[in-house]
Amino acid sequence: MTITQPDLSVFETLESEVRSYCRGWPTVFDRARGSRMYDEDGHSYLDFFAGAGSLNYGHNNPVLKRALIDYLERDGVTHGLDMSTGAKRAFLQTFQDLVLRPRDLPYKVMFPGPTGTNAVESALKLARKVKGRESIVSFTNAFHGMSLGSLAVTGNAFKRAGAGIPLVHGTPMPFDNYFDGKVPDFLWFERLLEDQGSGLNKPAAVIVESVQGEGGINVARPEWLRALAELCERQDMLLIVDDIQMGCGRTGAFFSFEESGIVPDIVTVSKSISGYGLPMSLCLFKPELDIWEPGEHNGTFRGNNPAFVTATAALETYWADGSAMEKQTRTRGEQVEQGLISITEENLADVKEYRGRGLVWGLEFKDPERAGRICARAFELGLLVETSGPQSEVVKLLPALTITPEELDEGLSILARAVRETV
Repeated sequence: MTITQPDLSVFETLESEVRSYCRGWPTVFDRARGSRMYDEDGHSYLDFFAGAGSLNYGHNNPVLKRALIDYLERDGVTHGLDMSTGAKRAFLQTFQDLVLRPRDLPYKVMFPGPTGTNAVESALKLARKVKGRESIVSFTNAFHGMSLGSLAVTGNAFKRAGAGIPLVHGTPMPFDNYFDGKVPDFLWFERLLEDQGSGLNKPAAVIVESVQGEGGINVARPEWLRALAELCERQDMLLIVDDIQMGCGRTGAFFSFEESGIVPDIVTVSKSISGYGLPMSLCLFKPELDIWEPGEHNGTFRGNNPAFVTATAALETYWADGSAMEKQTRTRGEQVEQGLISITEENLADVKEYRGRGLVWGLEFKDPERAGRICARAFELGLLVETSGPQSEVVKLLPALTITPEELDEGLSILARAVRETV
């Protein structure tokens, strides 16, 4: 692909240095549809990024777009705070009928604000209020958001340092397989909880991702999650599952924890819950935990009605037919796994490991800097992929759930070429 130098001057002179994704993809994008994005010069890019997981149904999904346009054209309410609206009622009813009831999940639904970190902050606040304790346990390589409470339970040192103040009331514990199977699960954690001299304050809750996305695509085993849930119950701690990136079908089932059979006390959902990339998040919790006073936690943009409209359309389109979407995602995931097996076999000296579930996969390299160079070469070849992991050592694959098998093959072929052509 021949790429002319785009005019990036206004971004470079006016926009803050904090911008990041645009540095890895130095072009000006103009339009997008399905699993493809196009820049101003008409170059096509196959998208294995999907808005960091907020576009599970692809760019400008025609069914969702039609529902949104129809709603806006009839002057449907756009901004509603937490007022009752027809769009919110339709979403709540559909979410209950297609997601909660079929899974026998009893959750109340809270709209805490538009972003994932809003959902996490509300979950942490609620857990502390319910238990009357301030400490929260998180896990190594966790990522839960960029606001202060979320950063306190995030592992990445670079992101934590950006807070500029001490991040307190959070304690990290080893994630699944952190010690390569040499230490029994939760040995250290439970010993600290039972030892009155350990210095660990009794936690209100534990927060965990079933698959750590930003942490390097680290997949927790179902048995590990079950043991964690049992530990939380024994020790009177609430279990919070952060399903912001891995929920909404990313790993196959609607919620990433379903395979393990656990029922978390609190679940955070965002990113693809609107289905269209519109800001929206949920904090779900068991009814007995709903001890909020009216207005005790609020936010101006928690009533994004256009997001309710597209969310409802997404559920009706992709989740009304039992397990069809789940089966398709698992099939597509197997296709990705086969592609990564081929890449690994071709580059045994360089690839450390591939891992993933559903349609989230990571390819880790022995040279931590190799992943970044591969992503840069993939962009030149027309594929959008990003890195993850504490040293950005993992190439992260996060295609839309609606991607076709042919598009997956095309992207995997480009990735294989990028690996071959990068040293």
